[in-house]
Amino acid sequence: MTTILVADDDDNIRELVCLFLRNDGFETVEAVNGKEALSLYGSTPIDLVVLDIMMPVMDGWALCKELRRANPDLPMLMLTARGETWEKVKGFELGADDYLTKPFDPLELKARVRALLKRYRIGATQLIQLGDVTLDRQTYKVTIGNEAMALPLKEFELLFKLAGTPGQVYTREQLIDQIWGLNYSGDDRTIDVHIKRLRERFAATEDFTIETVRGLGYRLEAKL
Repeated sequence: MTTILVADDDDNIRELVCLFLRNDGFETVEAVNGKEALSLYGSTPIDLVVLDIMMPVMDGWALCKELRRANPDLPMLMLTARGETWEKVKGFELGADDYLTKPFDPLELKARVRALLKRYRIGATQLIQLGDVTLDRQTYKVTIGNEAMALPLKEFELLFKLAGTPGQVYTREQLIDQIWGLNYSGDDRTIDVHIKRLRERFAATEDFTIETVRGLGYRLEAKL
């Protein structure tokens, strides 16, 4: 069964989140601060983390950074009373996958949790299907229907990254770090250039779009 770690120093909010998630079929474990959450993560198999930003001992920023360092593929949803854009940007830069502002609708919380779990399961595969478009990470081949398309390596990796977690917002900094590497010393606007090229190459497809999220970054939206 899927186990979700809920870290929040507000007892009422934490218990309420756990109740909603358990009613939806998930197992939950609770932490009252980031340090306790990190300890639980080290001793308990965790599939997803819901964490508050403002916590004592170790706040959500530090917890998010440590968890992402320990596991690049761990889904994380930030739950906070604040909703300023700069906080969202900081959360995404530290590795958060999604952001939900208090007070929240329980149905939205559960929907976002399920969406994150689905994204990461898709992201773990080496083969991604977006309608008629297929991306094969093992061979770095792209096909549209029965037609092959040649993509430069960085364009393929960028598209594969975005397509692996549809709907997730990535900042330029995240994409640079994960595709070009931490030692990359060029302009992060290279992301904009590669995004522009991908949009041009796939302009005729109706299977997905790469959207700009103003002030944050980019996300891929798969069309049903």
